[in-house]
Amino acid sequence: MVTFHPSATALEVRHRHEILTLQAWGADSVRIRAAQYRIPAESHGALGTPPPSPAPRIDVAVDHASMVHGDLTVTVDFDRSAAYPEPLLTFTRTSTSAVLLAESREHFWLPGARVFHGNRSGAYEVHQQFAAHPEERLYGMGQRTHGRLDLKGLALDLVQRNGEVSIPFVLSDRGYGLLWNSPALGRVEFAHNATRWQAGQAREIDYWLTAAPTPAAILGRYADATGHAPELPQWASGFWQSKLRYRDQDELLAVAREHRRRGLPLSVIVADYFHWTAMGDYRFDAGEWPDPQAMVDELAELGVELMVSIWPTVSPLAEHFAHYRDRGLLVGSDQGVEFHQTIQDKHMAAPMPVAFYDPTNPETRAYVWERVRQGYRDLGIRAFWLDACEPELNPAHPANLTLYAGPGAEVAGIYPRDNARLFAEGMANDGEAEPTVLLCRSAWAGAQKYGAAVWSGDIPATWESLQQQIRAGLNLAVSGIPWWTTDIGGFHGGDARDPAYRELMIRWFQFGVFCPLFRLHGDREPRTPTSYAQSGGPNEVWSYGDEAYGIISGLLQLRERLRPYIHRQMRVAARTGLPPMRPLFLDYPDDPRAWRTDDAFLFGPDLLVAPVARAGQRAREVYLPAGTRWRDAATGEVHDGGTTVEAAAPIDRIPVFTREGADVPLTDDKGEAA
Repeated sequence: MVTFHPSATALEVRHRHEILTLQAWGADSVRIRAAQYRIPAESHGALGTPPPSPAPRIDVAVDHASMVHGDLTVTVDFDRSAAYPEPLLTFTRTSTSAVLLAESREHFWLPGARVFHGNRSGAYEVHQQFAAHPEERLYGMGQRTHGRLDLKGLALDLVQRNGEVSIPFVLSDRGYGLLWNSPALGRVEFAHNATRWQAGQAREIDYWLTAAPTPAAILGRYADATGHAPELPQWASGFWQSKLRYRDQDELLAVAREHRRRGLPLSVIVADYFHWTAMGDYRFDAGEWPDPQAMVDELAELGVELMVSIWPTVSPLAEHFAHYRDRGLLVGSDQGVEFHQTIQDKHMAAPMPVAFYDPTNPETRAYVWERVRQGYRDLGIRAFWLDACEPELNPAHPANLTLYAGPGAEVAGIYPRDNARLFAEGMANDGEAEPTVLLCRSAWAGAQKYGAAVWSGDIPATWESLQQQIRAGLNLAVSGIPWWTTDIGGFHGGDARDPAYRELMIRWFQFGVFCPLFRLHGDREPRTPTSYAQSGGPNEVWSYGDEAYGIISGLLQLRERLRPYIHRQMRVAARTGLPPMRPLFLDYPDDPRAWRTDDAFLFGPDLLVAPVARAGQRAREVYLPAGTRWRDAATGEVHDGGTTVEAAAPIDRIPVFTREGADVPLTDDKGEAA
């Protein structure tokens, strides 16, 4: 027997041991929770207070109930003729009655659509299954290395890894967006016979679904539910210079001074890892960085921000290690000691185990920020690179972690989000009026509201990798993170003397200038094993020969001209949730080809960018979405939308088109394109 218990904003459904709740959660949106016996009082997901919206209409009958909430209708049906009946949900668009998503049983007998396998701890392995539609297209789910934009047919691990950012939000061309609001370790299968979400250990099933009228509006509802990104600070839209490691203050300043001497724009320069005395101390090593205040001051005079790399690792040789350990500020272990990575840090003759601080603990967040304030913030540093924040485990067993928020198996997904929260809260509590940019290697749903930007991790320096970055960045944008970048040129490898690699570097720069953040980084040849002694090969814009330098320096100037346009797009992103770098379908949802285009993207509404990602390629086809006309930025030729054109791509440019009537400064005062 099923019973229905309506209230002003929610419907509770009870059947046997299960409680199922449907709650209005923003316009055209609902939150669904299901658990055995009771809904947990605490949630570590991304949903806080429901956004305002009109009250839903709830109707209840004997074996049927419905909730109508704007253009989303959720029905609950209980089929008594089934061998083991259970209440099943169907989501439809109110205005058209079109089915968006519907639960389906894993088996006609048992189990059902919502499965709870107990593990004798009070938690469960949970499954949530929906009916599949073979022609459905699915996008989002964070940033992955599979090289696909459309996720249909893929199975994806819900685990944070270097280069694999798990944000469990998916947007469907059927007209809905769904957030799997569980940070538990798990898996999702977008198969042709079913869509199934799985968590290995969880207390409940928890997801949010919206049926906003357009893909762009879906992202707006998602931002309303999980948090809007702050606006991009003015300094962050320019060029960021980095290499594997500038070993000391003199090296770093010499690069900044050379940019000034050459008349090259520079907004950010990075002091990467091992600039510290020990992991967890969060201060400069005076032997290599004797006067960091003078360094910060000189960079400020040059108009350059200093960004420092901060890892969440704590060395047993750190000054305050005992405090971290004894106050319970470190990530624990379900089995074994509290060390989860090995690295050769300062004062180590060989790689040694290091621990991770626990950002899910509010006391940890306060304590680490105090260390950061004393070591960096008091110098005027306000840009932080949160590296290895998945966290990067060795061995990669996140289920073995124990955190303040709960067992790693249940909550490990939120580690990078709460790590960003640590720095955002610290800056805000110190009265910093302007939000910072937190360059993170990982994120989870809601991280955007803390100013988290993401880069695509330690990727190889190959053409295949460049191809993958285009789709990876677009899916991350659909997942709610508007600020994204790559290591231009790739991270692992690349010889600045090699003509073949120089071509790749040029093409990557031409892609990177149209990414939300514009950043050069990498571990170039000659490479050495990871330790405090490494530096990496040259990786400045003048390192790649005269031809590459001429092209790249022009791209730096192009970026300067684009910055006002970029900030307009970032204001839109902060207000509406619409990312500046985005798939064509977000602006042209009525064009079927726009949903299938995965090798080009929009940069704001006025620019269509078609990267070149193959060696030796000097032309490529570009699809121009229907609904407007497009002007080739290089030739001035105007083309009708809904057509495919063959665009020239000589080594000094990639195809870029402007929307007819748009005014974007792609050329310099002489009328020459970069």
